Formats: sequence, structure tokens, C-alpha cells
Amino acid sequence: MQARPGGWARNPLMEFDQLLSEMSGLMESTVGGAATAVAWTPLADVTESDDAFHVEIELPGVRSKDIDVEANGQEVVVTGEIKEKERKGVLRRSTRRTGAFEYRLRLPGEVDTEKINAQMSDGVLAITVPKAEVAKPRHVEISEKSESTGSSG
Repeated sequence: MQARPGGWARNPLMEFDQLLSEMSGLMESTVGGAATAVAWTPLADVTESDDAFHVEIELPGVRSKDIDVEANGQEVVVTGEIKEKERKGVLRRSTRRTGAFEYRLRLPGEVDTEKINAQMSDGVLAITVPKAEVAKPRHVEISEKSESTGSSG
């Protein structure tokens, strides 16, 4: 990684995500209403522990009843819609996303779809996807084999 002035290292994935966001904004401003029919992807973090995958998706202002979470095999799909607010007066500037959103995640291991848990708190949807028993790492104890029981011949 190259250091930028000020000591920050470059993050190509963050730069790519920013480029996609800027291109999406350009499309929306150029095409107008046609681009708003396409679902946008909310920001999210995915972490993995020994027994589960944890997904946190930023959905400020969205009620849990307006969100749908589905799991099929190794894929988790979160969909919903943020409706445009009725406003009084003239809207001078808006950078908030509205319309249909969709977040898709394909997990790298087998999961237990029957035990998935989703909770909404402070505008963040937290989803816990437990790993299947076969996918969990298992510590194997190593036993000592006594050499005195071996045959001498």
C-alpha cells in the first residue's frame, strides 16, 4: 500500500466502493427517475466468529416491519424500501437514499438457516447466522502413545 500525504494508507476496496457510489449518484442525476427503480445496496459490516457470521446493515429510519430477511442455503438476502417523506416547503438538497434496497450476502461456509436471528436497534439491522455443526472448527486432542507397550522384535 502506498502512503498518502497525511500518513493514510490507500484502501483500493474503499476507493472502488466510493467510485461506484459516485457513478450511481451521477446516473441518478443524469437519468432522473429511471435509475431510482433499481435497488440500492445499504452499507454493511460482516464479521465471523467460531460459531456464526454476524452482519450489521445500516438502515436509519427504516422500521423492522418494512424489512424482509430471507436465507436460502449459503445466501442471505435483505430487501425493503425507504419511502420518500412528505415535505412542506421546497427541498433544496437531498443526499439521502430512498426507494427499494437489497443486500445480498453469500457466506463461505455451511450455515444453520433455522437458527438465524435478526434484530433492529438504532437504525442498524443485526443478523446472526449460526454455522452448521459440520462447519464449526473442532479442537482435536492429541493423546500420548506410550512406547513401552510396543513389541521389541
